[in-house]
Amino acid sequence: MMATPGLREGSLDAPTRHPLDWRDPGFYDERALFAELERVFDICHGCRRCVSLCQSFPTLFDLVDASESLEVDGVAKADYWKVVDHCYLCDLCYMTKCPYVPPHEWNLDFPHLMLRAKAVKFKKGEIKFRDRILTSTDQVGRLAGIPVVNGLVNAVNRHPLGRKALEVVLEVHRDARLPPYQSQSLRQRERERIGRPATGEAAGATTGKVALFVTCYGNHNEPGVNQDLIRVFEHNGLPVTLAEREQCCGMPKLELGDLEAVRRAKEANIPVLKRLVEEGWDIVATIPSCVLMFKQELPLMFPEDADVRLVKEHMYDPFEYLMLRHRHGRMNLDFKQPLGQVVYQASCHQRVQNIGSKTREVLALVPGTTVEIIERCSGHDGTYAVKKEFHAASMKIVKPVAGRVEKAAPDHFGSDCPMAGAHIAHALGRDGEQRHPMSLMRLAYGL
Repeated sequence: MMATPGLREGSLDAPTRHPLDWRDPGFYDERALFAELERVFDICHGCRRCVSLCQSFPTLFDLVDASESLEVDGVAKADYWKVVDHCYLCDLCYMTKCPYVPPHEWNLDFPHLMLRAKAVKFKKGEIKFRDRILTSTDQVGRLAGIPVVNGLVNAVNRHPLGRKALEVVLEVHRDARLPPYQSQSLRQRERERIGRPATGEAAGATTGKVALFVTCYGNHNEPGVNQDLIRVFEHNGLPVTLAEREQCCGMPKLELGDLEAVRRAKEANIPVLKRLVEEGWDIVATIPSCVLMFKQELPLMFPEDADVRLVKEHMYDPFEYLMLRHRHGRMNLDFKQPLGQVVYQASCHQRVQNIGSKTREVLALVPGTTVEIIERCSGHDGTYAVKKEFHAASMKIVKPVAGRVEKAAPDHFGSDCPMAGAHIAHALGRDGEQRHPMSLMRLAYGL
């Protein structure tokens, strides 16, 4: 284990995130990358606090423990990619476990180092066709939404023979839960909201009128969650509009290492969202990863972009927004139905926003409701859980979460992330029984 005299074991200061210098040619220097990987892996090997978070760390530690030297220098450099491939950028190691993040002198940012490695791998062209398809969420969603194609896609996804074929052709695990595609998207269902003018009643930092960033998943797979948000927000006196157009936020391509695709998504989305902000709209999204993309990843990739910063300042998690309103007496507390016992998993990309347990706080306002929060990763990550080579690992990661839900035997269970909630239900053998917290709010209001 590397030791540096005089350095602290950990930092008591709040973590600070350095901008991602992804446009510097040195960012893609493979020799420099491997030197940094060895440095960071050596620190992680000596610490091992993150062993329970995801499969990257057990993979690293197993490689070290199986090496002749029992140190990182005994691990073959080619095996470093096994660690990289298991990282899905949940950020929990950085935000909740690691004592060596900046401003500590060791300046350890494991997720962004993994992102750099993924970017190098992508630039070398070492990406599977499957991964390009799975991360092209806009295109796949539009294609699968065509009425004739829609029925075929959903039938293949449900049929055992179809799933065997998918496993052979696309390396999508036959037992992984795949979400259905809707023939009528959210934007088609709510098209009259696009560009709708409105006035709102400000409260604190909120303007009182909300633009919904629909998201790919919320548009093509589970539009009902977005519709629940619309009804709940309107019940709270908040007019809701949709952006005139939007693309994928870029998170799937970020996790692939395709940073140029992230830039293109940013160039498409930010001008539209900036205009909405300038017109007095705040912005929310039901997928925590999309919120995080605008609140953290894009500002770190484009720190000099004033428009990105403006959108960041007006992007909110939906439950964060409701609690901000509640603190100023602007939340409707006229609930019609208790929810009983609710167990929900706080998604990783919501937790790392540093907004606190806002979902639990809002749900707890409903009389006759108790809320248990599970702060542990579901292991889904949008694409990780469906890949042939990673599905078993994802099921291992979700098992403790599913176990806690099963032990509690609650009236309702789910997650802030619809995909994580569905993954938990799948692990329990209870597909479709999960409820998104926003859907529970609509139920509590009796809407």
